[in-house]
Amino acid sequence: MPALAVLTEQLVAPVPGGTGRYTRELTAALAAAAPEGWRVEGRTAWRRDTRPAAIPGIRTRRLPLPRRALALAWERGLPPRPRADSLHAPTPLAPDGAVVTIHDTVPYTHPETLTPRGVVWHRRMIERAVTRARAVVVPTHAVAEELARFAPGPAPVHVIGHGVTALPTADVDLGLPREYVLAIGTVEPRKGLDVLVEAMPAVGLPLVVAGPPGWGNVDLRALAARSGAEVHVLGRVTDAELGAALRGAAVLAVPSRAEGFGLPLLEAMAEGVPVVHSDAPALVEVAAGTGVVARRDDPHDLARAVRAALESPDERVTRARARAAEFTWTRAAARVWAVHLE
Repeated sequence: MPALAVLTEQLVAPVPGGTGRYTRELTAALAAAAPEGWRVEGRTAWRRDTRPAAIPGIRTRRLPLPRRALALAWERGLPPRPRADSLHAPTPLAPDGAVVTIHDTVPYTHPETLTPRGVVWHRRMIERAVTRARAVVVPTHAVAEELARFAPGPAPVHVIGHGVTALPTADVDLGLPREYVLAIGTVEPRKGLDVLVEAMPAVGLPLVVAGPPGWGNVDLRALAARSGAEVHVLGRVTDAELGAALRGAAVLAVPSRAEGFGLPLLEAMAEGVPVVHSDAPALVEVAAGTGVVARRDDPHDLARAVRAALESPDERVTRARARAAEFTWTRAAARVWAVHLE
């Protein structure tokens, strides 16, 4: 029986982030949509622990090298290559000949929002992918255009959007204020949370931030103390907690300096939560006019946008729900399968 192997290494990363969500949801959807006679398996780097398979019902095998050695080998075009009839890499960590998802072009457009080491590594792997991958998948036309500008290559590029994850509806008490603005994501410079904290006193509502700490030492509490904003930091949350925080929010704010897609934006749109987002091209593309747009790095304009979103008419929220309904993991998986079967 032919097998599609998916590199699920991102699921065991210290901070899986949005690429972890993408890896989990797409792999499960690929398994559910597998053509007759095909199976889907996971592949991760070798490690000493005995963690169970990251995705229920999908067998995960370990490669013979630990993550760092694996990354070095693939960076140089060396084996091992997972044994499978086709291989999907949900991140640029990939050997030659895989179908590779490139989520954004941040290493080129906003290198200052990554670590210097991260910039070098991601540029190197992206440039290998566009040259040596069987095909490249990107989540938006904005990323496709930027990729063609900054890292052109012979690999065919397919624009395949993400999907909306159905968050649990469990009754979870997070002890949050009655009304608040929510931000979701890893706390790192690229997310623009420093600008959002600065904007909040002019909004007059508390800010709730859901997401684990990342690199860059973004100290939200220190920023709040300087600006006078009321900020509640939830840290890493479960899907049930995320669903509760999202459904209780008056507005979701996505002030990112750069994004390739913006899953929280889509999830809020699907839940009927008004959204504010920066003018990052991918966010503008995904929201398609259903959110309120703010200029990047401008706290005054961001405050204006949040106040406008608080008064969002029902018609805008309805259009946002309809837009979000266009994105499903089932649809994404079907299109990814088509790339593998070409």
